[in-house]
Amino acid sequence: MPPVRHLRSILVVEDDQHTRDLLTLAFKAAGFHAIGVGDGADALRLFDVAIPTLLVLDLGLPRVSGHDVARELSAHVHTRQVPIVVLTGQDDAKVPAAACVLRKPVAAEAVVAAAEQCLACRSATSPVVSAR
Repeated sequence: MPPVRHLRSILVVEDDQHTRDLLTLAFKAAGFHAIGVGDGADALRLFDVAIPTLLVLDLGLPRVSGHDVARELSAHVHTRQVPIVVLTGQDDAKVPAAACVLRKPVAAEAVVAAAEQCLACRSATSPVVSAR
């Protein structure tokens, strides 16, 4: 049986706890159900249980990198259409295809706005949005 999909749910995958907590609170204030985890392995485990509406993904994660998380999700039929907002502090970072990219440092409100734009574009036109 495929994992359950939750409407307006956000998974924030960020290893910096302060940033993760700020983003999670900002999404909750914007009316989303938000969960935060600190590494890619925990994110992949959560995808086995429930599929969020959108993933906010730091690329530099412990245990399983953000690149590996994106690659794993794109390989599966149940998760490949989940939009990803990538957070990175590296100017030359290679980012997953079909991701909205935000450079750190970035305000939590800007991440929420990018996620809402990503979801609006996805529902209105196509399954992916690129902000590169």
